[in-house]
Amino acid sequence: MINIVIFGAPGAGKGTQAQLLAEKFDFLHISTGDLLRQEVAMQTPMGLRAKAIMNRGDLVGDDIVVALLDRALRQRSTLPNPDAAVDPWDRELYGDPHRPEGCIIDGFPRTVQQAQTLEFIFNKLQRKIDCVVAIDVPHDELVRRIHERAAISGRADDTEEVIRHRIELYDQQTQPVLDYYRVSGMLVTIDGSGEIAETNGRICKTLELVMHLKAKR
Repeated sequence: MINIVIFGAPGAGKGTQAQLLAEKFDFLHISTGDLLRQEVAMQTPMGLRAKAIMNRGDLVGDDIVVALLDRALRQRSTLPNPDAAVDPWDRELYGDPHRPEGCIIDGFPRTVQQAQTLEFIFNKLQRKIDCVVAIDVPHDELVRRIHERAAISGRADDTEEVIRHRIELYDQQTQPVLDYYRVSGMLVTIDGSGEIAETNGRICKTLELVMHLKAKR
C-alpha cells in the first residue's frame, strides 16, 4: 500500500494526473476540493458551514478541511472488510466500501502546518506518506494552458496578468511545503511540460520504483 501527495500549479494537470494514477494503481483519490463540493451539494452540516465561508469569499478553515480528509481516509482505507457497516452519509459521499491499494491526495497540504497535520492523521492510521510528487511546468506553458482551458469552458475573462499572479501566489505558498518534503527525502519533481501521457509515464515510473523499494523492506 502506497500513499502519495501530488502538487502542481494551476494548469499543471495535477487533477488529471491524480485521476489517471488512481485508475492505474487502484488508489483512493482524495481531492479536498471535491470533498468540499460534495458536502455543499448534499447540504450536510459541514457543507453548510463551508458554503457560508465560501460565499463570503474566504478560505475554508483547516478544521473543516482536515475533518473531511480524516473521515475520507478512515472510511475508505481502514475498513476491516468490504462488508463493514458504513454510515449512510459516508456511503452516499464515497460510494460502496472498497479497500484500495493506497491513496493519492491533491489540494492538501498548502502550508507546512497542514503537512504536519496530514502526517499526524496518517500516524493515527498506522500509515505513512511514501512519496510527494511535484509536477513542474514552465510559467509560460502554464499561462498558455489556462488560457486554452478557459476558452474551452467559456471562462476566457482572465487576463495574462491575473493568471501569472495566481501562479506566482501558488509558488510562494507551496515552496515552504515542498522544501519541507524535500528535507524529508520524499519529494520527487516530475517534468510536466509535455503531453498528458508523457507526464503520466514519468510519474508511473517513479511510483513503480517507490513501490518496488517499499516491497523489498
